[in-house]
Amino acid sequence: MRKGAKVAVIGSVFAVMVGGAGYGAFNVMSALDGSGGSGTGGPAAVKTGPPSSAEVKEASSKFFAAWEQGDAAKAAAYTNFAQKAQELLADYRDDAHLTGVKITPGTATGATVPFSVKATVSFEGKSKPFAYDSRLTVVRGETTGKALVDWKPSVMHPQLQDGDTLVTGASANPPIEAVDRNNVVLTKEKYPSLGPILDALREKYGDTAGGTAGVELAIHHTAEGAGDTALVTLAKGKAGKLHTTLSASVQAAAEKAVARYAESSVVAVQPSSGEVLAVANHRTDGFNAAFQGTLAPGSTMKIITSAMLIDNGVTTMNGPAPCPETATWQSETFHNLTGLAPNEKASLANSFMRSCNTAFVKLIDEKPLTDESLTTEAQTRFGLGQNNWKTGIPSFDGRVPASGGPNRAANAIGQGQVQMSPLNMASVTATAMTGTFRQPVIVSPKLDDRELATAKGLPSGTSAQLRAMMNLTATSGTAAQVMAGLRGDIGAKTGSAEVDAQSKSNSWFTGYRNNIAAAAMTQQGGHGVDAAGPIVAAVLRTGG
Repeated sequence: MRKGAKVAVIGSVFAVMVGGAGYGAFNVMSALDGSGGSGTGGPAAVKTGPPSSAEVKEASSKFFAAWEQGDAAKAAAYTNFAQKAQELLADYRDDAHLTGVKITPGTATGATVPFSVKATVSFEGKSKPFAYDSRLTVVRGETTGKALVDWKPSVMHPQLQDGDTLVTGASANPPIEAVDRNNVVLTKEKYPSLGPILDALREKYGDTAGGTAGVELAIHHTAEGAGDTALVTLAKGKAGKLHTTLSASVQAAAEKAVARYAESSVVAVQPSSGEVLAVANHRTDGFNAAFQGTLAPGSTMKIITSAMLIDNGVTTMNGPAPCPETATWQSETFHNLTGLAPNEKASLANSFMRSCNTAFVKLIDEKPLTDESLTTEAQTRFGLGQNNWKTGIPSFDGRVPASGGPNRAANAIGQGQVQMSPLNMASVTATAMTGTFRQPVIVSPKLDDRELATAKGLPSGTSAQLRAMMNLTATSGTAAQVMAGLRGDIGAKTGSAEVDAQSKSNSWFTGYRNNIAAAAMTQQGGHGVDAAGPIVAAVLRTGG
């Protein structure tokens, strides 16, 4: 919203004092409506255990009734965090200008009650209906034993998170009409996972794209670089046209591909230019993990590790890289995936295409390698880990820290302290393919004269060997089944990353075909070929 608009932050500012305030406020209300303890015979016993179905119905019904009446204090008193709840409930009426609220509860499942909301948003003589679905859960108060609504911002609206504000007024930034590289209009209605990306583009370029602001009900996100999420437009502004590097056809394929797997993200780039062709996420939290994810990339990291080994003269693609059953590095024993046969006579190409962990663990002990070698390779050759990428929207640059002890070995196989996003790994693949690092962009740097990150890239011999090993992986290695049927110049690398407390590993896959490089990640997706692989293959089929 424009500066000066009154908003109240939904956050944890009052977290310390709210616990008591919530329960205390409920007790006050209980005394008023007769739901408290009796006046004789001493204090009533505090109830324990899950709320009964009758308690769930009573607590939610009273909360809904007070919300409909616009009585923020009374509604908040039926929650377990009254202070925070009251602020947002008051904002709903006063700052979001929502009136005529009608709430229809659905059938409860245990202590969870789904409900639908219909209201009217009115501002400066303009009104529009507003309808959505949400849900709440009833819990038992820890100190009072009362059945209370478990307060969180998403109760008020499913897209609200801690720190967000809900307000109606002049939009913070003029709207944009984002178009792809061929002037095809990109909308969140047609490409749903582009929603946060388009919001971020509007946040950064709305004022310079030539549009004029409108009036809207919106969620203002406090996360850096996150643009407002418009919910209802009361008066349309004039949209300014913003040219992006995206390709509508590749984006459509990416959207369809990630929709098959929960918690999935994919990025496609053009290796010859660094331009982002597609970015898609299938997540419940709206987070752009494709650009901002910070997770261990598993064996896709072996692209960078192989480059380090070749550049430092440790071995070559046809040189030795024995693959024993286990390998020990500074008291920690590393294993291969179940079913991978050991091969003491393996070459680097063979260990790469079969994704042998132990081969890479053993080779990092060779001179002249040090704890800093992998970090230096990632930074100077692949442009990673220096916090200087300027893609046009918020993004993560990768993290490859210099590590000693067992983490030195773990980093080499994409575990340990290494962190990447699908954007990072798509860029790594593009660099391996062309030998040149081109910092990814989603809008041209000419638009705002931003300075892009640079790196010296790979020697031609190293790049040629990486391409050959990735081609072997795609045609006869761990990625062969996923890449089957793809024609042209192809290559790939699979990966899976184990995460503490997860029953399944994160699935990673990166590959290229002609002039498209793509990388995907699916949290708890299993092996690289199980989830991330099919996503990347679907994107690569679009051409290039």
